[in-house]
This record gives sequence, C-alpha cells and structure tokens, in this order.
Amino acid sequence: MSNPVFFATPGALDHQAPGSQFVLQGAEARHAVTVKRISVGESVDIADGAGKRLTGTVAAVGQGELTVECTSLEIEERPDLRLVLVQALAKGDRDELAAETATELGIDAVIPWQSERSIVRWKGERAAKAHAKWQSVVTAAAKQARRAWIPEVRAAVDGAGLQAAVSAADLAIILHEDAVRPLRAVLEAWRDGGDSDGGSHGDGGTRASGAREILLIVGPEGGISPREVTRLCSAGAVTALLGHHVLRSSTAGPAATVLASDILGRW
Repeated sequence: MSNPVFFATPGALDHQAPGSQFVLQGAEARHAVTVKRISVGESVDIADGAGKRLTGTVAAVGQGELTVECTSLEIEERPDLRLVLVQALAKGDRDELAAETATELGIDAVIPWQSERSIVRWKGERAAKAHAKWQSVVTAAAKQARRAWIPEVRAAVDGAGLQAAVSAADLAIILHEDAVRPLRAVLEAWRDGGDSDGGSHGDGGTRASGAREILLIVGPEGGISPREVTRLCSAGAVTALLGHHVLRSSTAGPAATVLASDILGRW
C-alpha cells in the first residue's frame, strides 16, 4: 500500500537528503496528526506539489507538527506531453467535480471557461473565491491520488481567451456530440504525426521548453454553441466524439483524460 501524502510549501524540500529531518507544520501537519492520526514509526511521503517527494519515517509527533526522517528524496519530472482540461463553468458543482476527478486521473492543468451557455458566472470577488476553491479541490484530489505534482488551475478565460489558448496549444480537441471522428482516431492520428484536421496543430509541434500540451475542451450543461465551435475551430481546434452516449459536463473531461493517457502512452 502506498504511503499517505502530505504537502509542504514549494521549495521546502530543497535542502533535504537521506538522513535529514523535515518538520511539517501548519494545516497539513494538523491533518496528519489529528485527522489521520499518524504516529511515530509510520512511513509517509511529503511532496512539495512541484515534483519533489520525500519518503521517510515519522520520528516525532507534536502539537500541530510532524517530524519525518528522510529515507529517500525523489524528483518526479513533469511529462513532456501534458493534458489540460478546459472545463466550462457549470451549475451544481459539476465543474468542480470534473476538475477533481480529472486530477485523480492525471490531468496536468485545468482552465475554467466562461462559455456562452454557462449558467454560472464568475464576476468580481466571486471569481477570485471560485478560482481559489477550484485550486483547493484540485490540491485535495492530488493528495488523494498520492501525486507529487499539484495541477495548476489557470486563470479563467472567456471565448477570446480560449481562442488564444487554442492557438498556442499543440492540439486542441472539442469534445462534441455532433463530431464525426472518434476521440481515439483524432489522438492516434496526432500521435502518429498524421493530419488531425487541426491545421498546424496536427504536426505534434514542440514548444521552446520541449513540453507539448493538448487541450481537452468540455462545454457546459447546454453544450457548446455553434458559434463557439466555429470560432475555436478557426483558431485551430478539432472536434471529436467521445463514445456513443451523451456524457455530463462532469464526466466528459475525466473520460477523455483516461483515453488520452492510454493512447498517448502516459499510462
């Protein structure tokens, strides 16, 4: 069974090495001590959310802190091919559920999208609070999944912002019930260097950093409007059919994440 994971702040593990001791404090330590009831002698992982993972044995438990003796320190590189979920805002917390489940399944980043048909609206103070809540949900899901990387919840975008993101991506896929080509066929064609009907996006181009990104675009409850589909396709996106049935807004993204991870060799 894998060790429970607790998150430290980015950079906190930079000077750790086998034999050193790390003191976890704050909310994560309180959760470990009072909720999980972690005790001396148990094995735990401490991750910084940016790829570093310390594995060690609990040496001491205090009031709101956990002292861990490091037995190993690993650096998990981010994948060269990254999956980004573009999730339209949806009612009933279905959008948050999509982000949560996709994180457990391996998504690398999430972009909240204010689509034309989104009933939920992020404005003013609500936007900042909603974004923070999404990041909290994603962080908790990463912890549940024992991940060393916490997916980034990027700034929310409107239609124009999403068009720009599509133009910058190596491949952008709109999951749409009226699409002709199955998602599998689109991904396999892109993987094999063939034409995915996405203009320059079909060549698997590489960014200067060496990383590539695929956007998986999911609409709200009422679907993506025809005008939005046209504009996104003009920016380089392609449409793809995900299965024979219409999935909820909360289900489509995670399902696409699983299929893409398999086809693209991430699993």
